Amino acid sequence: MKNLLNITLKNNKGVFRLFPNWVPRVFCIPGRRLKLHPDDYYSFGTQRGGIDERWFASTIKADNGPLTLKDEGLSYIYIEDGARKEKTLLKDAIQNEGDIILGDKIMDKYGGWTMYSKFFDNMEPLPLHLHQNNEKAANVGQKGKPEGYYFPKQLNTHSAYFPHSYLGLNPGTNRDEIKKCLENWEKGDNEILHYSKAYKLKLGTGWDIPPGILHAPGSLLTYEPQFASDVFAMFQNLTWDKYIPWDFLVKDVPKDYKKDLDYIVDMIDWDLNLDPNFFKNRFLEPKHVDPLEEMKEDGYEEYFIVYNSEFYSAKELTIFPGKTITISENGAYGVIVIQGHGKFGVLDIESPAMIRFGQMTNDELFVSKDAALEGIEIKNESRQDNLVMLKHFGPQS
Repeated sequence: MKNLLNITLKNNKGVFRLFPNWVPRVFCIPGRRLKLHPDDYYSFGTQRGGIDERWFASTIKADNGPLTLKDEGLSYIYIEDGARKEKTLLKDAIQNEGDIILGDKIMDKYGGWTMYSKFFDNMEPLPLHLHQNNEKAANVGQKGKPEGYYFPKQLNTHSAYFPHSYLGLNPGTNRDEIKKCLENWEKGDNEILHYSKAYKLKLGTGWDIPPGILHAPGSLLTYEPQFASDVFAMFQNLTWDKYIPWDFLVKDVPKDYKKDLDYIVDMIDWDLNLDPNFFKNRFLEPKHVDPLEEMKEDGYEEYFIVYNSEFYSAKELTIFPGKTITISENGAYGVIVIQGHGKFGVLDIESPAMIRFGQMTNDELFVSKDAALEGIEIKNESRQDNLVMLKHFGPQS
């Protein structure tokens, strides 16, 4: 497999294709904007819940309880050599060939690829929840999880039921008030949303959500670069009259603390949640990578869309009809094409209209370090349609 992997890397000029990587969630209702065939949203079985996530460039397994498959959430590389077609885990490829794929500096410092991204696609809002920081996550053998959000226009042709997100806590909220909400878990709505604020979501923008911030994501399809972890704690017990069991609050809480309200409330980062400048510090407006007029003259536009984290970042690249450009980056990165078709180096790329569960596609790639540094020639082969892709990056040094 190692030789075949290197052959593929050579033939593709340093770029891998990745298989679509679907993840179900039992507490979610699919928003049906992932381009998955209508018959396939419950391909894991109805007892696993519907598919409402697609993960990109993932070397982290999903944590979906005892029925989680051994490779659930892990990305596979598509390997092709003539008539021979196989697949191998991106995680294994980086473990074996990380110096080539990511570079020796990244491997020495981080030991591998430490981020992934996803499309999150839910019809309804999620419960108010948080992702633990490194200190709290380490108590259950995990890593903390910061994450970023971006709402791509191309994948939000409908906004589903509630395109608003509750984020943070209202100034003046205190520990006792939140503990009281948790004490009322089995008594009806614990009313924790009274202590948070809802923001109407704006297409083409995003949010920065460090660990410890309470948030209830709204119903827009969301592109989410994040640290490679799947820890969370649900703090809301009823969402649109759907009950959330206590187990989802204490999934990543040590056994001896699953009823300890002080420990649970301590998972909240109070400074970040009560920040009086929360919107200013957490809202993400796109920032153009280079002077806008210069990019347009060259036939493209590129924006930083997720930033402010040392662990990951993301860009949106649009290439105008009939244009060819060459783009270089400072390190390895993943790609998902969300509009149009063309060439990415030597590979054909396209954004599919519909995907069957288990089907290979031409919309997801992973670019190795040397290819990224050298630069990739990207061509929009349409005369009318833009070619648009999202690019997710791990640490660059």
